[in-house]
Amino acid sequence: MTEGKVDFELVSPERLLVSQPVDMVVVPGGDGDFGVLPGHAPLISTVRSGVIEIYEGSAITDRIFVAGGFAEVTAERCTVLAELAMPVAEIDAARTEQQLREAREAESQAKNDEERGAAERLARLAEAKLEAVRRVAVH
Repeated sequence: MTEGKVDFELVSPERLLVSQPVDMVVVPGGDGDFGVLPGHAPLISTVRSGVIEIYEGSAITDRIFVAGGFAEVTAERCTVLAELAMPVAEIDAARTEQQLREAREAESQAKNDEERGAAERLARLAEAKLEAVRRVAVH
């Protein structure tokens, strides 16, 4: 660990997205967002769909969309294992809006609970991505 920093790692099934010392990281936890600074109390949390914000000093240097997963925090480290992760800047809002429309149409045309559930999950994911893009545009 670098002095005065917390080692942050973000891993998705496809790749290691981030592995670096940071001043602070804010994670969308299952019970609400939580910030991790050096010396944080040990914690394990679910991660909901949302945006991870990485800080250097008081400035946000990176925003990464995550959809589900788990976070483990120790005094020196924060590790997030995300089901899906991508930089917010890589989210194509127009494409995501189309995916949302398609998911809602599939939901309305579902022939059974399994199809309906799959369409609902895709719609929720698209909605979360769009919220991430909107949130970053405001900041």
